[in-house]
Amino acid sequence: MTQTGKRAILLMNLGSPDSISTGDLHTYLTEFLMDKRVIDYPWLFRKILVSGLIVPFRAKKSAEAYETIWTKEGSPLIVLTRQLQAALQQLVAEPVEIAMRYGHPSMEEAYQRLLQREPQLEEVIAIPLYPHYAMASYETAVEYAQEIHRRKKYSFRLTFIKPFYNDSHYLQALSEHIRPWLKQPYDHILFSYHGVPGRHIRKSDPTGNHCLQSAGCCDTASPAHATCYRHQCFSTTREIVRLLNIPEGKYSNSFQSRLGKGWLQPFTDIRLEEMPKEGIKKLLILCPAFVSDCLETLEEIAMRGKETFLGAGGEEYAMIPCLNVDSRWVDALAGWVGDYTAGDKTMILD
Repeated sequence: MTQTGKRAILLMNLGSPDSISTGDLHTYLTEFLMDKRVIDYPWLFRKILVSGLIVPFRAKKSAEAYETIWTKEGSPLIVLTRQLQAALQQLVAEPVEIAMRYGHPSMEEAYQRLLQREPQLEEVIAIPLYPHYAMASYETAVEYAQEIHRRKKYSFRLTFIKPFYNDSHYLQALSEHIRPWLKQPYDHILFSYHGVPGRHIRKSDPTGNHCLQSAGCCDTASPAHATCYRHQCFSTTREIVRLLNIPEGKYSNSFQSRLGKGWLQPFTDIRLEEMPKEGIKKLLILCPAFVSDCLETLEEIAMRGKETFLGAGGEEYAMIPCLNVDSRWVDALAGWVGDYTAGDKTMILD
């Protein structure tokens, strides 16, 4: 654990409201939805939509949803990310801090804490905790980290770990995390990824003519795959299925948390209604777009998803938790940092 140079590590996650009060949800949702990479409309239209329509009606409902998962320590996402920070700190010499894209601890707060711990800081290795590239997750986290870095004129360098959807160490950790769950009888395993609008996929396509242009676009080699969320999700499923020897026909993909039209399909909530009618009575479900359990996994999938599936005639339903602080996942993170400090730039964003 000998530190090389004046480096530090920053774990970057999505964020949570400060409390379950309607006021804090109003603040959080406004910051989140006003992000131009989340709702990618012109500023004025976005402002009217968010402040005039979405947040006033959604803040109370979201507060009620958060209340169902809130712990005495606070938001599960924040608590689990702090636990991950502590676990990683045990394996590396570099100072480790966390930052949220929305809410607290903010990017600036995290930078300041790192500088307090290492005043001669030369480089921050930032790890966006998103396996897959998407405008509204990985891209906005990286852009925001860079924006604050420029605005505050910090002298240290910023280095980013790239999306790790196909990294062998991540895939091995996830597959071994899933494996014990497959010992119980099940009819099907559903890989439920967070949904995004199709237009985000097309906007992220550097070729401008590949993504969502054909039925087999995700299986046809293209430079677009480096930033294609849909392709990367399917790649993760394919590799996990291979590592676990899950039979064909016993698994499928879906996309959750849809808002409006034009989002990636099939929709998780619709599939949960349909599956019992297709003879799928015992379901395993997991959310590989997340590495830390949060509102979208604990409330939307573990609670509401279960209610939907059992209400439609399903008999058994189990959500496989996210990696959270699985030791194999922590080892993978430490390994990326160690490899980079040793000169290997395989996992570094170009």
